[in-house]
Amino acid sequence: MMGITLTESAARHVANYMAKRGKGVGLRLGVRTTGCSGLAYKLEFADVINPEDHVFESHDVKVLIDPKSLPYLDGTELDFAREGLNEGFKFNNPNVKDACGCGESFNV
Repeated sequence: MMGITLTESAARHVANYMAKRGKGVGLRLGVRTTGCSGLAYKLEFADVINPEDHVFESHDVKVLIDPKSLPYLDGTELDFAREGLNEGFKFNNPNVKDACGCGESFNV
């Protein structure tokens, strides 16, 4: 198992957001079934660590992943990038075989 890493930019964004929010233990990552290719990422701020969560730490930010999602996300690097007027998280996931044209879903 390789785990999940955040780039410095992603970690800084998460830490700033949690500070503004005033609470939170970390970032929860997961996958859900959807879209043209089958799987989509779920990303939310977590206030509790569940007993079954896998916890990875990157640049002092905790990333929580449920056991079902881990095989699809193992080895992923999460980046936060600004491209033109858009900014957002980018998943650099080595497990992805095909991503759909809409960029919202993928399969492994």
